[in-house]
Amino acid sequence: MNTFVRRAALGCVLGAAVLMACGTPEAPRATAPGSAAPPSRPPTLAPGPGGLTPVFRRAGRAHGKVVALTFDADMTAGQGARAAAGERFDNPRLIRTLRRLEVPATVFMTGRWAEEYPRQARAIGRDPLFEVANHSYSHHAFTEDCYGLPRLPVARMRADVERAFAAFRRAGVARPMPYFRFPGGCYDRRALRALGATGVTAVQWDVVSGDAFATDARAVVAEVLGGVRPGSVVVMHCTRSAAPVTERALRTIVPELRERGYRFVKVSELI
Repeated sequence: MNTFVRRAALGCVLGAAVLMACGTPEAPRATAPGSAAPPSRPPTLAPGPGGLTPVFRRAGRAHGKVVALTFDADMTAGQGARAAAGERFDNPRLIRTLRRLEVPATVFMTGRWAEEYPRQARAIGRDPLFEVANHSYSHHAFTEDCYGLPRLPVARMRADVERAFAAFRRAGVARPMPYFRFPGGCYDRRALRALGATGVTAVQWDVVSGDAFATDARAVVAEVLGGVRPGSVVVMHCTRSAAPVTERALRTIVPELRERGYRFVKVSELI
């Protein structure tokens, strides 16, 4: 795995260690007058050779100056005791900022997180500004040697993804998208083959925000603004404890990218 991917994956794994989550209960907002209705079937990429799960990283320039901000809401299968003890890692201010600035976003959520915070999962999933996608149920690794994450056996990979979708439905997420982000960003051909029957498109990224455990919002801003290109997918996080400066960075990133002529979209618009 190259340095870029390792750096991105490390941010995801570090965030998982402290229960990365986002959201706050809020009444669903109505679709703005004149806005397009969501498609009846979310767009996906065609399966790869031999039925391998397709992988999407960024869109081509034909889409124009658009960028997708994505946020990982991580909670591993083994962090229930910490949550039961009262530890909270959501970031309602970040979600409120996205709403205030009217920034569409895709939230990659673990099923375990949706079980722990069903009201928040439902609020995000029913807000047309956002879409919820699958980040596994357990946040266990789908490959060997994935930054210390417990490894999920190949025989259980499909069930883990399907269990997450079931958790979304129980939480009341109206329309989870058929997109999947590998925990830690780690995958190989065995993992892609194991998930082929689920019909998901794996979504990676081409811009790493560097927000995991960052203490300087300006550094996060510089990483994003320096990396975004037309069609980019940016990986970020939404937790007060592990990514404390993300919301502050967004308040600079969003107006600056708009000043450069960029339009924010959800992943479904790029695929």
